[in-house]
Amino acid sequence: MSPLKAGDMAPQFSLPDQDGETINLSDFKGQRVLVYFYPKAMTPGCTVQACSLRDSIDELKSANVEVLGISTDAPEKLSRFVEKERLNFTLLSDIDHQVAEQFGVWGEKQFMGKIYDGIHRISFLINPQGEIEHVFNKFKTSDHHQVVLDYLSRH
Repeated sequence: MSPLKAGDMAPQFSLPDQDGETINLSDFKGQRVLVYFYPKAMTPGCTVQACSLRDSIDELKSANVEVLGISTDAPEKLSRFVEKERLNFTLLSDIDHQVAEQFGVWGEKQFMGKIYDGIHRISFLINPQGEIEHVFNKFKTSDHHQVVLDYLSRH
């Protein structure tokens, strides 16, 4: 697994959102986009991370940043996650993990002694020109939003 780095062009993608509508990365041209990959909707860590972003959405929007969360969950599950947690940003379904692979975040993981392939929790800030501006890969789920906001306040 080798995640994309700052300076790389972000792969263009089209994925269904929680409502089954197709969302393209190109829809956000001219804006900064935080693309955050997370393992599984409605699990404790992913819920903490999503709710923290939800509660920070005004600050993110004031920095002209759109948020897109990507997991391998089906749109129906994403819809339940959005509804249950009142999420105010878009979640995308990457069921066959093609986009995760393009960003280099799909790979071997270990949990409770089991080894399996899955999404690694990494976020990418994409600049208005479509390049990866910054990669966030060292954070706890509870402070992910703050790491992003701290970066934005300096850049």
